[in-house]
Amino acid sequence: MQPDDELCLCFHVTQRKVANYIRIEKPRRVAQLSECYGAGTGCGWCRPFLERMFTAAQEGDAGSAELPDSAKYAHDRGDYVRAGGGTPPPGATPPASNE
Repeated sequence: MQPDDELCLCFHVTQRKVANYIRIEKPRRVAQLSECYGAGTGCGWCRPFLERMFTAAQEGDAGSAELPDSAKYAHDRGDYVRAGGGTPPPGATPPASNE
């Protein structure tokens, strides 16, 4: 995943925005990342990845979090939503097709 790829597909929050939020605001708990443009408050797919970034930042480098490439990430989110894992809000990036 590249820095300008969306990490939260519901609210169009990029990996770069989350990394900058962590760097500048220094949240004490992963739940505080929801204050970064609502990240993690939609379908819920991005929460484990937000936690990875938060944990990596606590260990010294938010950029070192292991994140999948954006195409696989979007595809897997589509599977998650279709399986009933969460419901994206209006205006969210639609779930990727299962092809």
